[in-house]
Amino acid sequence: MIDRLHWLAVAAAFGLLTGCGTYGDFGRVRPSLVNDDTHAWMGPAAARGPATNLAWRHQLTEEERTLRDLAYPLIEPPYDRQRWYSVLGELGVGSRPWPYPDRSAYASRLFVTAYRSQTARYNRLIEDIRNDVMRIDPFFSSARYVTEMDRKREKALSYVSNLTAEERDNTLQRIAENRNIVRWVQGSLHERTESYRVALERMVIAAPSPVAVEAERSLTLLQQRITGYGA
Repeated sequence: MIDRLHWLAVAAAFGLLTGCGTYGDFGRVRPSLVNDDTHAWMGPAAARGPATNLAWRHQLTEEERTLRDLAYPLIEPPYDRQRWYSVLGELGVGSRPWPYPDRSAYASRLFVTAYRSQTARYNRLIEDIRNDVMRIDPFFSSARYVTEMDRKREKALSYVSNLTAEERDNTLQRIAENRNIVRWVQGSLHERTESYRVALERMVIAAPSPVAVEAERSLTLLQQRITGYGA
C-alpha cells in the first residue's frame, strides 16, 4: 500500500510538471491519480498508537471508504486545497500538523495571500466556512451508518464459530479506526471554527467591512450545525 501511494504521488507530481493538473471538476482529485482506497491511510493515522503488523486486514467496505472520503476535506486545512502539493495530502504522503493546525495558521495564510480587494478576502473566508457547512450533513450521515454497522459487527463476534484471535483483532481494529476517524473530524470541526473566528476578528480590525456581518452569520451557522451533531 505504501509503495502504491508513493507511485501515485510521483504520478501526480509528473502530471503537474506536464501541465495536466491535479484537480478536475468541483475540486476533486483527477480519477487517474486516485484509487478506491485513496484515503485508507486515515484509519491507521487516526489511531496514533503503535503500528500493528497483522498478517491481513479486512478490506474497507464501501461505506467505510465513503466515511474516509467525506472525512478528509474536513480535516485538511482549507488553505491547502488546490495547492500543487495537496494531492500528496490526499494520499497520506508527507507530514501534517497533528492533530490540528495552529488556530492562527488560517488567518496567516489569508493575510499573506494577495487579493484584489478586502471584499475578496472576506469572500474567501465565507466560501471556506460555507463549504464546511455543506460537508457536515453528508459526513455525519455516513458516520451514523458506519457506527451502527460497527455495533452489529462487534456483537456478531460472539456468534462466529471458530473465530481466530487474528480475525477478532482485525475486526476490533477496524471498529476502532472508524470511531477514531469520527472523533478526528469532530475535533477538527471545532478547531476549524475557532480558526475562522480568529481570521474574522483580525480582518475586522485590519479592514472593517459590512461583509463581516455576512461572515459572522456563516460562522454562526457552522457552529450551530456542529453543535447539532454533538461535535
